[in-house]
Amino acid sequence: MRRHVRRGGADDPAELARRLGALLAELNLSEIEVSVGDLRVRLQRVSPHMAVATPTPVAPAVTPATALDTTGLITIEAPMVGTFYRASAPGAEPYVREGDVVKQGQVLCIIEAMKLMNEIESKLGGRIRRILVENGQTVEFGQPLFLLER
Repeated sequence: MRRHVRRGGADDPAELARRLGALLAELNLSEIEVSVGDLRVRLQRVSPHMAVATPTPVAPAVTPATALDTTGLITIEAPMVGTFYRASAPGAEPYVREGDVVKQGQVLCIIEAMKLMNEIESKLGGRIRRILVENGQTVEFGQPLFLLER
């Protein structure tokens, strides 16, 4: 569902998220996305079986992405700022491991943003060659998460 939001306080990300959250509940939607100028907000309802994890600060991965040989590999980047989780709940099996073959549309991880769990799907099929961030690590928009070999 696309909905236009008028300017006048609506370009404040927190206010826009609050208004969209209310609309999400009111219309019983599972997901809503709105763009206002350069601001884009996407909210997704957490499924009942998905537990909310408490973020724990973790040191960055040992090998930075810049030190890797990425020749011929496709980088899958974080589409938002948030906390990266490899599994749907603490103690659950991770969605993917290094070496796994994934299909287009397959869930790779979750990024928690503003108390919402967002499933991040693979845009392409291929083999996961490298997971570049640790479970529970805060990620930035555009930060490399995975290296995928086609």
